[in-house]
Amino acid sequence: MKLSTTTAKNSFKYSWLLGRIFPYIKPYMFRIICGFLVAIPLGLLDGVTAFALKPFMDYVVGKQDWVFHLLGHEFTLTWQTFAFIIPFGVVLFAGFQGVLRYLNDYISAWTSQRITNDVKMSLFHKLIYMDPQFFDENSSGIIISRYMSDPQTASAGIVDQIKTITTSLFGALGLIGVMLYSSWKLAFIGVLVLCIAFIPVALIRKRIKEASNKNMVIGGNITTNINETYSGNKVMAAYNLQERQENYFKDQIWKSFNINMSLTKRAAWMSPLMYVIASCGIATVLAYGTHLITSGQMTAGAFASFVTSLLLLYKPVKTLGGTLTNIQNIFVAMGRVFELFDLQPEIKNKENAITLTGLNNNIVFNNVCFEYIKDAPVLKNLNLSVAKNETLAIVGNSGGGKSTLVNLIPRFYDVTSGSIKIDGLDIREYSIESLRQNIAMVFQDNFLFSGTIRENIMMGNPDATEEELEQAIESAHLQEMIAELPDDLDTMLGERGLTLSGGQRQRVAIARAMIKNTPIVILDEATSALDNKSEAIVQKALDNLIKNKTVFVIAHRLSTIKNADRIAVINEGELAELGNHEELLNIPNGIYKSLYEMQFKKQEEALAV
Repeated sequence: MKLSTTTAKNSFKYSWLLGRIFPYIKPYMFRIICGFLVAIPLGLLDGVTAFALKPFMDYVVGKQDWVFHLLGHEFTLTWQTFAFIIPFGVVLFAGFQGVLRYLNDYISAWTSQRITNDVKMSLFHKLIYMDPQFFDENSSGIIISRYMSDPQTASAGIVDQIKTITTSLFGALGLIGVMLYSSWKLAFIGVLVLCIAFIPVALIRKRIKEASNKNMVIGGNITTNINETYSGNKVMAAYNLQERQENYFKDQIWKSFNINMSLTKRAAWMSPLMYVIASCGIATVLAYGTHLITSGQMTAGAFASFVTSLLLLYKPVKTLGGTLTNIQNIFVAMGRVFELFDLQPEIKNKENAITLTGLNNNIVFNNVCFEYIKDAPVLKNLNLSVAKNETLAIVGNSGGGKSTLVNLIPRFYDVTSGSIKIDGLDIREYSIESLRQNIAMVFQDNFLFSGTIRENIMMGNPDATEEELEQAIESAHLQEMIAELPDDLDTMLGERGLTLSGGQRQRVAIARAMIKNTPIVILDEATSALDNKSEAIVQKALDNLIKNKTVFVIAHRLSTIKNADRIAVINEGELAELGNHEELLNIPNGIYKSLYEMQFKKQEEALAV
């Protein structure tokens, strides 16, 4: 699946999305409930100030004492007492509300981060088991954006927004309660206008989804551009590509700007429209409230309390457009997140897969066909049998399918048709983990991870002893290089191991393959990018690696090819010729003979000199 073509098709199925995110919320329900319990009084306390205005206006401003009866006794509170109690009470409630707000924010931040971490870890677990074709089809920027940014937006935002909605909801209920207490007639007008103000929000949802998806793709392109600028900095400098990279970056930035402004043009009118609707409600309340006061149906204090409640209630409504835009963005991101969770790798274990414990007889390719793109075959009806402890050199013109052939053995890709069998059993019958545990690979450009040299070698076998480690280092001819490093084996490598030369990286990779000690070894042009001196050292290390192993070697070095038990010539996806060096040279007008005349003979003459 190409992640840049996402649709977030379920982003309007709110109950479905909340149902999918709930397993990540469930472990933290106690804290979330505590946060909601704090949010309830936090919201309700918004009505305290408004409620306090009624007695303040009626008794303090009007200088009237409050006479009330309790348990058959008459009590009086003077207006002077009210004048002291009400301001003090408002400050006290504000302090209490501040404490609740702090608790609410802390609980919300804690739960949001934990949920986000869980979602990211689950997604990363899915990512690392995706097959190579997935990474072939998707750029690094899109993957980073989808697997890191979307979970942050979706999972962190949902708790914050639910908390905000909860606080606002109970704040609204508290204020509506004050309004009903002051005047049910005015309250009916106020709530009716509030409901009308919500209508425009439904009109913008699809625009938000469209803009969010486009921005995700652009954000991924920008990240890819930065990654390529970093990784390809030497090529960029050598070919003066700085302007090209900068122009592409600017183009993506402006595209993002235009998309956001297009959305803003459509979404920004909601807040002014809601403001106008709310203002009409306030104007109606003021007009009708004046009539109620002059007719003696309502006190000035009750009216002041009501208007304050109404203004506090309309305040979030006037910014509702932006708030609901954010909420819809969260649901769009959540829709994209669960699209990732629903992805399944093309390469996966069969039910009741068998564990491969070694190679006893042979590896057989039976009518193997493979294509990366439909109807564009790379390998065509290839038949080949490689015996245990045999070394097979694979040669052929560039693009003929050599690397594809060896990449099928560890199931980086699955054959389109035909089969590959180990000891008579299709490799798809074996578990992927056990199959790959029996194969060591050394590539042309070996990837080293950030960390120490020791850690990179031990990745081949984390349970290896110190003695096995020393043996691997010695066999890979790494002793001298390690001795020259400041911290020996514990020297930290830069990203991708770029602090080492090409030959040094290759030997670390060979040591990693050697300590794995597998029956099958695949060498994919492991020395083609090296100079003669480095190649000679690396070749000695490779010779140690392949002893008593079944070896597939894609080679350009004549000595490696000549020393192989057999040579397979792959031409345009087909096994064109098979035999040892002498046999293939004796084929009149043979492909191998032609390759030898063009490439390998020059090596032989150079060595003879």
